Amino acid sequence: MEKVRKGWDPSLWAGLKPFGIGEERPNNYAEILRAVWENKDEALYAWRILSRGVCDGCALGVAGLHDWTMDGVHLCNIRLRLLRLNTMPALDTRLLADLASLKQKKSAELKELGRLPYPMIRRRGERGFTRISWERALDEIAGRIRATSPRRTGYYMTSRGEPNENYYVAQKAVRAMGTNSIDNAARICHSPSTVSLKATIGAGATTCSYSDWIGTDLLVFIGSNPANNQPVTTKYMYYAKKAGTKIAVINSYREPGMERYWIPSNLESALFGTKISDRTFLVNVGGDVAFLNGTLKHMIENGWLDRGFIERHTAGFKQMRAALEEQSWEDLERLSGASREEMREFARMVGEASTAVFVWSMGITQHEFGEDNVRAIINLGLTKGFVGRDNCGLMPIRGHSGVQGGAEMGAYSTAFPGGLPVNPENARKLGELYGFEVPSEPGLTTPRMIDAAHDGELDVLVSLGGNFLEVLPDPDYVREALARVPLRVHVDIVLSNQMLIDPADTVILLPAATRYEIPGGVTQTSTERRIMYSPEIPGRRIGEARPEWEIFMELAKRVRPELADKLHFDGTQEIREEIARVVPMYDGIQHLRKSGDQVQYGGPHLCAGWKFDTPDGKAHFSAIALPETGIPEGMFVVTTRRGKQFNSMIHEEKDALTGAVREAVLMSEEDARGLGLANGERVVLRSEAGEFEGRVHIAPIKPRTLQVHWPEGNVLIDRRHRSAVADIPDYNALVRVERAGEREPAAV
Repeated sequence: MEKVRKGWDPSLWAGLKPFGIGEERPNNYAEILRAVWENKDEALYAWRILSRGVCDGCALGVAGLHDWTMDGVHLCNIRLRLLRLNTMPALDTRLLADLASLKQKKSAELKELGRLPYPMIRRRGERGFTRISWERALDEIAGRIRATSPRRTGYYMTSRGEPNENYYVAQKAVRAMGTNSIDNAARICHSPSTVSLKATIGAGATTCSYSDWIGTDLLVFIGSNPANNQPVTTKYMYYAKKAGTKIAVINSYREPGMERYWIPSNLESALFGTKISDRTFLVNVGGDVAFLNGTLKHMIENGWLDRGFIERHTAGFKQMRAALEEQSWEDLERLSGASREEMREFARMVGEASTAVFVWSMGITQHEFGEDNVRAIINLGLTKGFVGRDNCGLMPIRGHSGVQGGAEMGAYSTAFPGGLPVNPENARKLGELYGFEVPSEPGLTTPRMIDAAHDGELDVLVSLGGNFLEVLPDPDYVREALARVPLRVHVDIVLSNQMLIDPADTVILLPAATRYEIPGGVTQTSTERRIMYSPEIPGRRIGEARPEWEIFMELAKRVRPELADKLHFDGTQEIREEIARVVPMYDGIQHLRKSGDQVQYGGPHLCAGWKFDTPDGKAHFSAIALPETGIPEGMFVVTTRRGKQFNSMIHEEKDALTGAVREAVLMSEEDARGLGLANGERVVLRSEAGEFEGRVHIAPIKPRTLQVHWPEGNVLIDRRHRSAVADIPDYNALVRVERAGEREPAAV
């Protein structure tokens, strides 16, 4: 912060309109008033959550109203929209007696009905749910698990609000029950990042801290839109600009929030807005490898490299360079959608920077070649040693508060606690710590659980939060799969439409406690690897809702009663003490006891001093072939947009940053003109998987590229397209465009 220039700087202003009046932007002050109104019945409880709890929104790392990057109050509209989930009253369970009317409601409407207060059960042929006791519910679930093979069971955990303690106990319980088939939302987001970072630099997480943004020479966002998904980060960008940082954005869409933003808690920015991006490079969807490889070719040709770092601390540079020499500029331009000169311009920005931080999100990871996308970014970061030192780093930014810890706690089908791969040796070591045999074969990932369910090979599916109908491709296929599972168990705080799918045999709902209701408090790990303590907050309690860690322990004891003494915790403090023993990098978590307590594992920088935890102690360049992402004549590539939502929970029908409504099909003016389409005209997108009907929304987007909102656009996504190693869905598709009511595609 000492680099930040004092005083106001008109050169950074977005305009002269006070508070951006008349501009397309979020009204953050209206969001505050809305939150006050929504939570008026529990106003003091809501305030205690905001002022003392760790945010259950994005993985930024705000504890109370403050963080560890800068002074001042931090509060975003995502957190305000989630607040009511924690303060709302109980659902009237009489509504569940007959589901006919509920099945017509959207998920947002179901959520607003209130918190799940009691365990509920529904048998095949019944019109709705009836209340049962916890004892009966757990006995039934345990009996069904015991009656089948562990291979025919699956367990999933959401990202929203889940603390480390829940993740850790759940994975231990699942492994005690004989399977590694536990997965969580982290895989759908950033597993390609983890895979590629570990393989190249030996660290599977963000290497730097948020403070490194402020004063770095260059801050690059690739396939990432923090202004919409992590709004508080705009304040970091404001101070970065004030410290002289240049910001570059690589995307297929000129994100309005990354062009300019009005930050409500800063008077200068609130009045006149802040210009965020210095340069935006528009590329094709899937064109990132080609663009970054072209950038690397320019850097090598012009000597814009740190030769000393490359020679002493890396391996594989010659092989990477040889692969680049085989890639023609014609192919790089065609596949990237950018010109050779644009790649040179970006290469010069990187080459002139002494320090740089590279930030990426799911625009990079959610491709069949997501791992290669990440490796291409790492290659660029290694050209000048932009890792392991101040104002430098490789940062896969997390969108949800629980996902970083979820992977590190071992709630993964392919990794044990600490990120250790599932294999016989690691299973033996973990089994020695736990006192029972741990399965040694990788379990089912979430997409493969759904495949198994569809094929009739899954007898029990336990889902903690989440909504497979709205987060996975091909909703009709997912619906069919869930309807074939003999026992589905949904552990959640509110209703979702996947709970209402008619049971093959039995569906059980279990009410969960929020993080603020858990006795003994809990912890969350942020994007920058900061483990933060969130205390129990006094306030409204709902029916018989229980902490999820308790639910899993009780279930495992019933399935394996002979292990009851090894499957017991007196409270969350005892859980944290075991985490510290089993996951050495989390040592220190056991000492977190009050609001504001935190520890950043690995320190401010991983790979500090250019020491890499790889077999040879070096960082590794990767020779990356160009993925063939050409768009056939007459077709477009469609990807998804996010806005006014959190994960799959939709908060508003219109995104205040883009002006796009939920049915919008974002299209370039050039494409709309070529198709003879007007703004607002109804169109149908058809892919091999399905079709989507919406309205044209003219936007600053790369030609031949379309974007639609997620989860609505999942009907277009082919479930069979997944990344090679991490096994995450590719949320992109080739489509044809038709006017609504026409059979033939509109002419290109």
